[in-house]
Parts: sequence; structure tokens; C-alpha cells
Amino acid sequence: MNKPAAVFSRPLRVFITGASSGLGAALARFYGSQGAQLGLAGRRLEGLQETASGADARLYQADVRDAAAMQRTAEAYLKEVGAPDIVIAAAGISVGTLTEEAADVPVFRAVMDANVLGLLHTFQPFIAAMQSSGGVLCAISSVAGVRGLPGGGAYSASKAAATIYLEALRLELKARGIAVVTVAPGYIDTPMTQVNPYAMPFKMTAQAAAAKVARCIALRRAYTVIPWQMAWVARMLKCLPNPVYDLLFEKAPRKPRGLPT
Repeated sequence: MNKPAAVFSRPLRVFITGASSGLGAALARFYGSQGAQLGLAGRRLEGLQETASGADARLYQADVRDAAAMQRTAEAYLKEVGAPDIVIAAAGISVGTLTEEAADVPVFRAVMDANVLGLLHTFQPFIAAMQSSGGVLCAISSVAGVRGLPGGGAYSASKAAATIYLEALRLELKARGIAVVTVAPGYIDTPMTQVNPYAMPFKMTAQAAAAKVARCIALRRAYTVIPWQMAWVARMLKCLPNPVYDLLFEKAPRKPRGLPT
């Protein structure tokens, strides 16, 4: 049974990565509108400033691929605000890749570093401080991790790895009272998807996705695909025999290559 969210006599403390744009920014605005004490981390300071407008927020310019920078960021938030009630790892990279292209080797590394090791760098510095009162670690995975998408091997592999890592982490932290929540969205209307040259069924606004993620956190759900229609698509894809999957997706449209700035 899902454990309900705790009731606090103080403002909720929420730390979010990837908060300079997209879903991370939408989540920051969602919790900011509820009066949360925010810690917002991202690579672009101007984006963080725009996100934080009118909110009780501490801003930290940091890249989740940089373990030392994330350690310093966590230490600053712990000193300035205290142990967070919720930590959301929303930072990530989505870009097309091809194994045959030598130029894509560093892109593969960047995607894996951000989407997998970035979770470790985000969560690890907060766990000890959260043990006394519990809390929630939430990470944004993706439906793209259910099967390998041609032209998106790095992204699909990173999200599959993220989901499995989070499952292990959930079991490791369960006895300590810290919940680990994995949310796997389908398409969200953000700069990450606006470059996609193909139809995106069941696409959500960032605001709608943020509300759904927040509900998963409040209910401490272990794993959820959003929206519900995409959950059915994910189940179907997972069950397809390889010959059928290959036939359907071998020539599917592909995400553009090139590492985002």
C-alpha cells in the first residue's frame, strides 16, 4: 500500500535538478506555488532565475555530471535550509546517437553521465541527512527505456539503466524510511522534444506532467508511467516479440543527432 505524504508544520523543502527549463522548471513552479523552500540546480543561471521568480528559492549553478559540484551544492542547501523532504532528479540529456559515428562517442558518454551518474551525484549527498525524518527521492526516467529505439541508443540505454538503478536504490533505502519514486513519462512539450521530427502521441504540457509527478511523489509510488495511455503503450512494447518490434521500428523516425548546448 502506498504511504501517504507526511504533513509538516513548516514549508516543504524541495530540491530539484534540471530546474532551468522543461519539466524541472515546471516542477519548481508547482512546488513554489505551494510555498515550498526550493533548492534549484541547473547549468544555466539565467534559466534558474526565471524559474525562481516570486518563489522562496536558493539557486545553484551546477552540472549533475560533476560529482564535486553536486556535493558542494547539496552541502550549501543543507546549511541554508536543512534536510530536504523531496529531492527530484529532473536533469537529463536527450539526443540522437549512432554507434558508427566517431563524433557520437563523447555524446554517448555525456548522455550516460547525465542520465545515470547524475542521479547518483544528486541523491548521494542528501541521504544521510534525510535518514532521521525520511523523505522522497524522485527521478525522471522515460518510456524510451522500455525498448531500444533506433537512433537513440544512448538515451534508451541510459533510461533503462536509470530505472534499474532506482529499483535497487528503493530496496536499499526502504528500511531507512526514504522512499524512491521513479516516474517514466512519455512525451512532454519541452525544448527537449520540440526538435523531434515526428508525431508524439499523448504529449503532455510540462505543467500537466509536473502535477502528475507531484502526485506520484505524494503517494510515494515506486514506479509510474505517465500519462496512463502511455503506460498501456509501454506494456505493449515490452511484450512484443523481437521480430514484430523490429518490423515496426527499424525505419522509425529518429531524433536529431548533436549534443544540446
